[in-house]
Amino acid sequence: MSLLKTIDPTPSFAPRQAVPTPERLISGTPSFRTWAQDAARNDTIHTGVWEATPGLTHSIKGETFEFCHILSGLVEITPEGGEPVTYKAGDSFVMKPGFVGTWRTIETVRKIYVTA
Repeated sequence: MSLLKTIDPTPSFAPRQAVPTPERLISGTPSFRTWAQDAARNDTIHTGVWEATPGLTHSIKGETFEFCHILSGLVEITPEGGEPVTYKAGDSFVMKPGFVGTWRTIETVRKIYVTA
């Protein structure tokens, strides 16, 4: 097993498709596609590519730490009780454990993610 993993931003295999659960959906009809590319440390760390179409959802991290690098699109993330922050292609950010807020996909977004 290699200890070096390249994350392919345009994977050729079929993604897992999903929609937000009713309790997470705020507005719109967003759909999600996930190209999981690796799991490690007893399945506690995951990497891959994720894509979402426009809509507004509740974002709740729980105990998960997530690093994101935006490949394309535009999103606005608003921490509960905080100000909105906009991210576009080329931007990177971290959502720490306990994060609660909203995720508004303004333009279909594709990101590389690492969760732990």
